[in-house]
Amino acid sequence: MENTKKEMSLEEKLKYPIPHKWKIQSFNKSGTLATCVAYIDARDVMDRLDRAVGIENWQDSYYRDPQGRLVCRLGLKINGEWIYKEDTGTSGDFEIEKSEYSDAFKRSAVKWGIGRFLYDLPIRYVKIANKKPIDDKGEIIKDLTKYFNLANKKNERLAD
Repeated sequence: MENTKKEMSLEEKLKYPIPHKWKIQSFNKSGTLATCVAYIDARDVMDRLDRAVGIENWQDSYYRDPQGRLVCRLGLKINGEWIYKEDTGTSGDFEIEKSEYSDAFKRSAVKWGIGRFLYDLPIRYVKIANKKPIDDKGEIIKDLTKYFNLANKKNERLAD
C-alpha cells in the first residue's frame, strides 16, 4: 500500500496551530466592554519545539539589552548548524519576572513561526460588570476560553 501521508516541512511543523487561550487585554472607558485576545502558553511552545526539532535541537538563553529589556535568544539546530532568533518581552501584572521571561520566549518563538496563527484570529469582545466578564444573561464568565469555544461551536452548527 502506498504511503500517501506527506511529510511536513520544518516550517509547517513550527507554524501548525497549537492550543490557545483567551484573556482580557483592555477595557473601554466606561468599563462595560472588554477587548479579548488569544494567547499561547510557554509550555505549549516548548512542546511544539520538542516535536518539531527534537528536545536536543533547540535552546534558549536570556540577557538584558542596553535599555534594560529582557531578550530571549532562541536557537534551533538545523542541518547541524545553530540558528538564532531573538525578541524582547514585557512583564505582566502578576509574577513579574516570570511573565517577562515567558513573554520574551514566546515572542522569539513567533519569529520561528510558532503561534503566528494567533494574529489571524479575530479580536473578541465581552460585556463587563465590576471588571468581570459577563454573558448575555449577566452571569459571570469564569473561563473565557471555554466561553469563546462554545460560541464558536454554536456558530459552526448554525452555519451547517
